[in-house]
Amino acid sequence: MNFLTAPTRTGHGRYATLRRIQQLDPVADNHEIHRLTAGFEFPWDYQRSLEFALFRTYCVPTVSALLQKTGEFEHKPQKRYDDTALLMAEMVEHGYDSERGRESLRVVNRMHGKYDIDNADMLYVLSTFVYDPIDWIDKYGWRRMDPNERLAAFHFYRQVGTRMGIKHIPESFQEFHTFKSDYEREQFRYTDDNHKVGGYTLELFASWYPAFARPMARRGVYAMMDEQMAVAFGFPSGSKRLRSVLDAALFARARVERLMPARTESKSSKDPHNRTYPGYPVGYRPADLGADNRSRSRPE
Repeated sequence: MNFLTAPTRTGHGRYATLRRIQQLDPVADNHEIHRLTAGFEFPWDYQRSLEFALFRTYCVPTVSALLQKTGEFEHKPQKRYDDTALLMAEMVEHGYDSERGRESLRVVNRMHGKYDIDNADMLYVLSTFVYDPIDWIDKYGWRRMDPNERLAAFHFYRQVGTRMGIKHIPESFQEFHTFKSDYEREQFRYTDDNHKVGGYTLELFASWYPAFARPMARRGVYAMMDEQMAVAFGFPSGSKRLRSVLDAALFARARVERLMPARTESKSSKDPHNRTYPGYPVGYRPADLGADNRSRSRPE
């Protein structure tokens, strides 16, 4: 599959943002394009796809072993999830070289700097931020991603990775995708740590629903996993029938969204549903995020 080829459509209203994206340079304007894509065009899809992208990284034994050793996902999974999501969203919204973006990078680097993390694992996690949303949006989004959006996502996260001190980031979109595919094929395998961290994450996802709906939420997560993930976590294979139902619901959602007007406000860093930092970003700085800080019950 050529990830840099996608049908495009121009017109008035709904496609105004896409026309703007097509006029920009995916290298020089990578932040502006990615902000428009993630914040205006596909905010819900980006959030859902990155939830599964982070989940997917726990199939790598060295990643899950570190998380199990720190105990963060066992004892405070919601905070760790919110920290990661909001720190990355700050960079998407404001840019990696903005004041808030640099502050977010300092927090990320401080959090990672406490541990001895293999560069290849860091590189793999970075790759999921590029390609997992593309896969999700091409299947479930209200339109496929434009070639400029694909390249901009690659260049945006390549710049983020460079500022995080990640080495040997591939220089081309296709090369980085090949690295990701090869790494998953070589590294994904079952371990007890995978199973434990995967279980904590599954329970985190389920906790977002009322108690009566949590068994169905767990079944839904199983259904959305591919076989490679299920084996690495030691989870049961998901129901194909339920997967078909969920796919149909997501396809229907895309058809409805296609008829809605273009967004006029970015949603990338505004998540009213995050549990750890109520009202974020009002009253908060990126420095308030991270494992070294105590979460606040309300913004100051």
